[in-house]
Amino acid sequence: MLNGKVIVLGVTGGIAAYKAATLCSRLVQRGADVHVIMTESAKQFIPELTLQTLTKNPVYSDTFDERDPSVVSHIHLADLADLVLIAPATANVIGKMAHGLADDMLTTTLLATTAPVMISPAMNVHMYTHPAVMANMETLVSRGVSMIEPGEGLLACGYVGKGRMEEPDTIVDVVERFFRERAQLVALNEEIASSTTGILHGKKVVVTAGGTIERIDPVRYITNDSSGKMGFAIAKAAKQLGADVHLIAAHTDEAPPEGIRTEKVESAQDMYEAVLRVFDHSDIVVKAAAVADYRPAEVATSKIKKRGETMTLDLVKTTDILESLGRQKTSQFLIGFAAETDTVEQFAREKLKRKNCDLIVANDVTQEGAGFRTDTNSVHIFDAEGLVLQLPVMSKEEVAQRLLTLAADRLSGRSS
Repeated sequence: MLNGKVIVLGVTGGIAAYKAATLCSRLVQRGADVHVIMTESAKQFIPELTLQTLTKNPVYSDTFDERDPSVVSHIHLADLADLVLIAPATANVIGKMAHGLADDMLTTTLLATTAPVMISPAMNVHMYTHPAVMANMETLVSRGVSMIEPGEGLLACGYVGKGRMEEPDTIVDVVERFFRERAQLVALNEEIASSTTGILHGKKVVVTAGGTIERIDPVRYITNDSSGKMGFAIAKAAKQLGADVHLIAAHTDEAPPEGIRTEKVESAQDMYEAVLRVFDHSDIVVKAAAVADYRPAEVATSKIKKRGETMTLDLVKTTDILESLGRQKTSQFLIGFAAETDTVEQFAREKLKRKNCDLIVANDVTQEGAGFRTDTNSVHIFDAEGLVLQLPVMSKEEVAQRLLTLAADRLSGRSS
């Protein structure tokens, strides 16, 4: 699995740096093209020449030591990498990674790369369990960094406990498993793509997107943080799967996707009326828009002037579009969204039942990579029986494909 893979190996300043030599040797033996970046403190434990000899590639440690004038070294390595592996990863580099610091060759490369990142921590047991270090590691994991947990045993400092860098052979096995699973996922996605082409052919899909606007006066309004990106991704995916798509978009951060019939609306009432006009003739309705729950009781015809220290605004409930559709639906497949900040499953399942949805897509908007205005999402999809599908952080396009494939299966009566 490692044959031809470019692995950028970061070596930081801990006693476990001596294991980097064995790790380099094992990776090269498995066919990997290994490029080492060392921190200055790592060079106190193992010389550059050792790792250069084992990898047959130059070893980097100085951001400003540009050896090839045709490239910027840290950008070149960042782009070249199939995987960035930090072993050993000290508490210091973990902290820098968590906070986006870039003060040396390694951390600068880490900020520049879009490749997967894997770290193998190594430190004293008390350092490893320190709340700051634990919080930093949790931050990295939430961003998709893979963690190879350290082993337990006698540490170089004399303590016995968790903090010893995992053995090189085990790390290589983890790296190989990572590439194997990645290859399997790519193959699966290709299989899904080929098998789902046209599965919505002839189906009419209605998608709502963005955040509605409720006017206070001609220059002020109430809205929310919805960007419309999830709804746009669903509309594009539906079109790719062969559907006749009608997109109803409120306020969004960017223009609607090209080639899709789009109806622009502003308020919750506007969106409700637009959906009702096409609901009877639709097969799937995906309510991805964030609709305001309340609107001003009265809308001023001219700009309200500032008077006094406070201002009272009377709000009244808007029409609950999803609930209304749930009461009216006949054969339509209705999908709702639940953006929550806590007790996600409970609130989502209650919403699904209350609004008579076929599926509810729930996400915790406080989770990194899953909130508003991001290009990624992480969702839990529920039906009346409970959890159907749990998706980790992935692009909104991928989430849309998985959601609509599931909907198509349900709509056609196939078992998903």
